[in-house]
Amino acid sequence: MNNFLEQRFRLKETGTTVRTEVIAGLTTFMTMAYILAVNPNILGASGMDTGAVFTATCLASALGSILMALLANYPFALAPGMGLNAYFAYTVVLGYGYSWQAALAAVFVEGIVFIVLSVTNIREAIFNSIPACLKYGVSCGIGLFITFIGLQNSKLVVDNASTLLGMYPFATSLHDGSFSSTGMGALLALIGVFITAVMLIKNVKGGILWGILATWLLGIVCELCGLYVPNPELGMFSVLPDFSNGLAIPSIAPTLGKLDFSGLFNANFITIMLAFLFVDMFDTLGTLMGVASKADMLDKDGKLPHVKGALMADAVATSAGAVLGTSTTTTFVESASGVAEGGRTGLTAMVTALLFLVSLFLSPIFLAIPSFATAPALIVVGFMMLSTVLKVDFDDAGDAIPAFIALFAMPFMYSISEGIALGVISYVLINLATGKAKEKKISPVMYVLAVVFILKYVLL
Repeated sequence: MNNFLEQRFRLKETGTTVRTEVIAGLTTFMTMAYILAVNPNILGASGMDTGAVFTATCLASALGSILMALLANYPFALAPGMGLNAYFAYTVVLGYGYSWQAALAAVFVEGIVFIVLSVTNIREAIFNSIPACLKYGVSCGIGLFITFIGLQNSKLVVDNASTLLGMYPFATSLHDGSFSSTGMGALLALIGVFITAVMLIKNVKGGILWGILATWLLGIVCELCGLYVPNPELGMFSVLPDFSNGLAIPSIAPTLGKLDFSGLFNANFITIMLAFLFVDMFDTLGTLMGVASKADMLDKDGKLPHVKGALMADAVATSAGAVLGTSTTTTFVESASGVAEGGRTGLTAMVTALLFLVSLFLSPIFLAIPSFATAPALIVVGFMMLSTVLKVDFDDAGDAIPAFIALFAMPFMYSISEGIALGVISYVLINLATGKAKEKKISPVMYVLAVVFILKYVLL
C-alpha cells in the first residue's frame, strides 16, 4: 500500500510521508468541517432542504478534493465557499427574488465557463502573470484573513458600535449572563491558542490537530460541568455529539439536478453568473498563490507547476456541486492548516475527501466540533503564513506598496478577491506613474486585469 501511495503521489520527491499526509489531511478537514453545519443553514434560508444540502456539501467537497489530488497532486481541499453561499441565499434568492433552482443554474454555468477558461489556459496565464511580490503579499493577506475568521468564529472579536470591531467584553458578560456561552467559548479559544503554540514550539507532530482536539475536549468537560452552556441564539451550540436521530444519510433527492435554466439569457442572470465567476476565480487564485507560496511550491519564476490541473479541479467541482445541490465549490483557504502540518501532496486532499465521505455516516460527531475549537488552528496558521512577508523587497517601494495593499485589503475588506484586485491595480498604476513599467516587465495580462478590476468597481 505504501509503495502504491509513494508512486501515485510522489511522497519522497516532495519530502513527506504517508503519516505526515494523513495528519495534514485530518487537520485540514477539522478546520473546515464547520462548513457541514454552516452551509445547510445558510442555503436553507433560500428554501432549500437542509438535509439534502448537507449531503450535497459532503459529496461536492469530497469530489472536489479528489479531483485536486488526482489532477494536480496538491494538498488543497475544496468545499462550498463561505461568502459565495451567503451571496447565493441572501442576495440572489432573497434579495433579487430568483428561485434557488435558478441560482443553482447560474453556479452551474459559471463552472462551465471556468472549465473553458482552464482548458484554454486563460486562468493559468492570469496566475503566472502576477508578480512574485503580489503573491507574497497575498500569502500574508490570507494569513491575516484566516486569523480574523478564527477570531470571529471564537467570538474573541465582536461588533463594536464605536470602533466597528473590538475584543469580547469578558467583564460585561459576567454581569449580563452571556459569559457561560460566548464568553466561555472565547476563553477556551484563547486556551486553545496557548496549547497549540506550546505544541508547535515543542515540535509535537500534528500539533495543530492536537490543539483542536484538546480545545474540543475542554469544551466537552466544561459543558458537562455546567461551565459552558450552549445558546443557539448566540451561535453557541452543544459540543456533545447528538446521536438521537441515528446515523442515516439525509436524502439528496430534494436538490439533485434541480436546476432552472429558464432565465439563462436574461441580463440579470448573466450579471449574477459573472458575479459568481469573478469572486470564485480570484478567491481560488488567491488561495492557490498564498498557500503555495507558504509551502514553497512555486518554482524559481514564481509559477505553480500543474496549476492547470488545480484550476480544472475547482471548475469541475463547481458545476458538479451545482448539480448535487450546493453553491459554488472552491479551494478552501483552510487548506493552509494541513500545509502547516507538512502536507505537500494530493494524499492530503485525498484524506480530507475520505473524511467528508465518512462524515455522511458520522455527522453527529463532526457537526459537534465547535468553532472555538478550530479557531486556534486558524489563528496559529495565520501567524505561520505571515512569514512570507520577509520575501518582499521593501527597498523597492514599487513592489512593496502593492504587496502591502493586497495584504491589508483581505482582512479589512473581508475578501481575498478584493485584495488581489487592489494589489493588481496599485501595482500597475504605481509603476506606470513612476516610469518603471518597462523595468518591471509588466505583462499584458496585468494591464488587462487592472482595467477589468477598475471596470468591476465602476459597473458591478
